Amino acid sequence: MAKLKLKTHKGASKRFKKTGTGKIVRAHAFGRHILTSKSRSKKRQLHQTVVADKADQAKLAEMLPY
Repeated sequence: MAKLKLKTHKGASKRFKKTGTGKIVRAHAFGRHILTSKSRSKKRQLHQTVVADKADQAKLAEMLPY
């Protein structure tokens, strides 16, 4: 008998991506509006993705099985 398929958490799939090694990355916050008060370098850094916190990796992996 085949195992059941797991459903992907659609909200998490829109916010997080998996790397080739299986880590989960996220985007930075605070990059949408009120950008005039932020420096050019800060705005540039907000474009980059960053690995999600180690404490959240297990829960996120559960939400994104594939």
